[in-house]
Amino acid sequence: MDRYRFILSGGGTGGHIYPAVAIANELKRRYPDAEFLFIGAKDKMEMEKVPQAGYEIKGLWISGIQRKLTLKNLMFPLKLISSLLEARKIVKQFKPHVAIGTGGFASGPLLRMAENSGVPCVLQEQNSFAGITNKLLAGKAEKICVAYDGMERFFPKEKIIKTGNPIRTDLVEIKESKKEATAFFGLDGDKKTVLILGGSLGARRINQLIEKELGFFTEKGLQVLWQCGKLYHEEYKKYESDNVKVLAFVNRMDLAYAAADVIISRAGAGSVSELCLVGKPVVFIPSPNVAEDHQTQNAKALVAKDAAIMLRENDLDAEFENSFSHLMNSKEHQEELGRNIKKMAMPKATEHIVDEIEKLLK
Repeated sequence: MDRYRFILSGGGTGGHIYPAVAIANELKRRYPDAEFLFIGAKDKMEMEKVPQAGYEIKGLWISGIQRKLTLKNLMFPLKLISSLLEARKIVKQFKPHVAIGTGGFASGPLLRMAENSGVPCVLQEQNSFAGITNKLLAGKAEKICVAYDGMERFFPKEKIIKTGNPIRTDLVEIKESKKEATAFFGLDGDKKTVLILGGSLGARRINQLIEKELGFFTEKGLQVLWQCGKLYHEEYKKYESDNVKVLAFVNRMDLAYAAADVIISRAGAGSVSELCLVGKPVVFIPSPNVAEDHQTQNAKALVAKDAAIMLRENDLDAEFENSFSHLMNSKEHQEELGRNIKKMAMPKATEHIVDEIEKLLK
């Protein structure tokens, strides 16, 4: 048998790139001699992130359709045809044994050409509301690995395998005590800590909320570990104090999770999967500015199982203080949310996805 060749595509956001890299890493662990090739969109972040992870990547001239009429939309048919032709050439030259798609613009042309060439394809859908690319590709895919129940709304039931989302387990295997973790950030180990997560770039509406509520947190005797994002750090670092730590980026997420008593977060698929493993009470504030409003759908899936609280951006001014006070005043409610979200964790997701890929090799 010659060496296995795996072609992977996922990009546009870290939520698509990270799962693809995690799957490649697990395949590489099992098949050290295998060859890997990633396919991305030329101007997207995967062109930088994938080589940093140690893999070769080729770019396609592809982008999404804008919601309003723009020149970019007029270019879309040309870009699509160009990308399909380039993807067909790549598949023909590389001759993959399996193609793996985790969502994003480039995975559409790549997986379609792989399917047309008879290459078995595996899709990985991170969200509870399926992305358009994976929905279009599902008909010919061999297997579709998902993280949520009820995905037969989008995909053929017989192809669905519930595996969960690949998790950065090194970040969430919490070994440190709360005292050690709070000391690392210069916080008080005896005080309750609120961890704010808005993503690496930050979330403007969450930052505006935290700025407004700093006095409220102080009244409640809480300290704040606030990851405001690199776009907003200059604006918010003035609030740094003994009780408030303002970070552009958290390099030690394991310690941040260990320090936290309650977490306020966006509801991207990767964040949700990590927070299930962490098993602490979470208030989700989904971004309304993402495709198909999938963050709201992700958060709702947890709220339905009494595993989290969700507040929409539009309701923050009216509801945040009441909702948050109710949570902080009830140890039982905090423990219930922590228990229920922990039950939804799927820490072996990457291994299970690769198990399914291995079946196709055999």
